Amino acid sequence: MELDFERCYRAVDSRDQRFDGWFYTAVTSTGIYCKPSCPAVTPKRPNVQFYPSAAAAQRAGFRACRRCRPDAAPGSPEWDARADLVGRAMRLIGDGVVDRDGVPGLASRLGYTERHLHRMLTAELGAGPLALARAQRAQTARILIETTDLGLAEIAFAAGFGSVRQFNETIREVYGAAPSQLRKPGARRAVEAGTVALRLAYRPPLHAASLLEFLALRAIPGVEEVDATTYQRALRLPHGTATVTLTPQPEYVAARLRLTDVRDLAPAVARCRRLLDLDADPVAVDATLAADEALAPAIAKEPGVRVPRSVDGWEMAVRAVVGQQISVPAARRILTSLVPTRPDELTPFPSPEQVLELPDEAFRMPAARRATIRALAEAVAGGLHLDPGADRESAVAGLTALPGIGAWTAGYVAMRGIGDPDTFLPTDLGIRRGAEALGIPDDPKALDAYATRWRPWRSYALIRLWRS
Repeated sequence: MELDFERCYRAVDSRDQRFDGWFYTAVTSTGIYCKPSCPAVTPKRPNVQFYPSAAAAQRAGFRACRRCRPDAAPGSPEWDARADLVGRAMRLIGDGVVDRDGVPGLASRLGYTERHLHRMLTAELGAGPLALARAQRAQTARILIETTDLGLAEIAFAAGFGSVRQFNETIREVYGAAPSQLRKPGARRAVEAGTVALRLAYRPPLHAASLLEFLALRAIPGVEEVDATTYQRALRLPHGTATVTLTPQPEYVAARLRLTDVRDLAPAVARCRRLLDLDADPVAVDATLAADEALAPAIAKEPGVRVPRSVDGWEMAVRAVVGQQISVPAARRILTSLVPTRPDELTPFPSPEQVLELPDEAFRMPAARRATIRALAEAVAGGLHLDPGADRESAVAGLTALPGIGAWTAGYVAMRGIGDPDTFLPTDLGIRRGAEALGIPDDPKALDAYATRWRPWRSYALIRLWRS
């Protein structure tokens, strides 16, 4: 990635938080790197270097700023949106694939050799997959040190380090201090075992009400709970389950995670960020859509509307199949019958394997749709990937090859499950009604042609039409 010095320096000088996550500022006179909006005194031009990732700055010998919290910067919107190898790799690294399966597992998941993957990531980000994963482990460790009472040895393995020695060396190198020095005496930390409280940063503006309204309308009882200010749900994670509570605030989303295994912190955070679309660049999205006079008034009234995504592509695919040609409330009732709920406790949505074990009577739907869900479960259990690390074209092709899944269903999954920012559903009845309300052509073919002016953000335009 090429970084223009003048543009980056202006962002640092103005402490513009919109650029947090896009690049990192390193100061040669102090040996420290930080996010562009850091409140520290703006460094002199000759002392500044810019890097596309924290790992690249660490590789160059800089240590992380200890003034700013490690969860205070959102991820790059570039990796959130891109569908190429580097974008997919960054999303999988964020989900902890390297920590669980190593670089060979990441390369296999992406379908490339380790050598080619390393070359591509180094060219774009200045660091290979191991260094990128190491930077994330260091950040996860610091969050656990500062927000929990876990022992340092427990934190080492929870963050993904192979040994306590490796943990100590990495923390010293990245933060310039021993792990024990990062734990401030008397700091208020979670007292409940397995609970982590942190802040999920985003680029403003964030129209939180639209996110909560959308999720509330579609919430599955027993899996999710939503009110006017807070979203709560159960998660199925690589090492166990979790319950997350997300409360949007003016500058961040307050997150409280209760984990059965703290090794799942990084993937839990990644999935919460994905659910609320927190790595988006709303200014860029709104600027493109506001160029259309039909959408401009809605954008001026409600800036920062995001695409509500998901924590699990498989779950979103089942929701899409169940929701075919029926109302949202009816789909909720059917989905509830698939979930083995427990009194006073949220339960993760069932896995593909669990759905395949359900009897026919659990599927309160036509036989053909039941067969579609079972075929979908078999495909996902057999290796069809529907998460943000998936190849979008291959995933859509895999979905439409299944009986009972057409373009609308596959597109809905691509938008909310896989995270495609440029999906459009011109045949959707709600979209057509929204288009009609705005004076836009509502014939599917004409509407699809009209929507090309919204590229590459048609998914966001789709949400705007639904809201209209």
